[in-house]
Amino acid sequence: MNYIDFINKYHDDVEEFNVMKEFVNYCVHKLKLKNVMFNVIIVDDNMIYNLNKKYRGINRPTDVITFALEDYKDVEEPIIKVLGDVYISYDKVIKQADDYGHSKTRELCFLAVHGLLHLLGYDHMKKEDEKKMFELQKELLYEYGIKKES
Repeated sequence: MNYIDFINKYHDDVEEFNVMKEFVNYCVHKLKLKNVMFNVIIVDDNMIYNLNKKYRGINRPTDVITFALEDYKDVEEPIIKVLGDVYISYDKVIKQADDYGHSKTRELCFLAVHGLLHLLGYDHMKKEDEKKMFELQKELLYEYGIKKES
């Protein structure tokens, strides 16, 4: 059993959030995650700026920030694995969707899967790790039907 909380601090009942929720659940199933628990939290630039400054020492807002609570690979079933939190700036979703020429839904889903993969231990600090993570993101988005122009 998986427990995913979607906390929307920014807007209510917007279709792109519903698509993102369905997509995250698809990713959890596709990645064969079992007994995991995590949160996806939609905030504004001010909130994510404060988190970025306080916890990463970076004095600017970011698009997505994750707080992993455990190393996913260290826990065996049937214990519930508490992965952590994914914070997404909805202000950045709007701006980046416009900058990249695709929909807010596509950007929101991209940032959600990017954050989830970080919770699972993926990173993009080294070129080979970046390639692995970005290919998996692209595959999950594409298989779900979310393309660049979506």
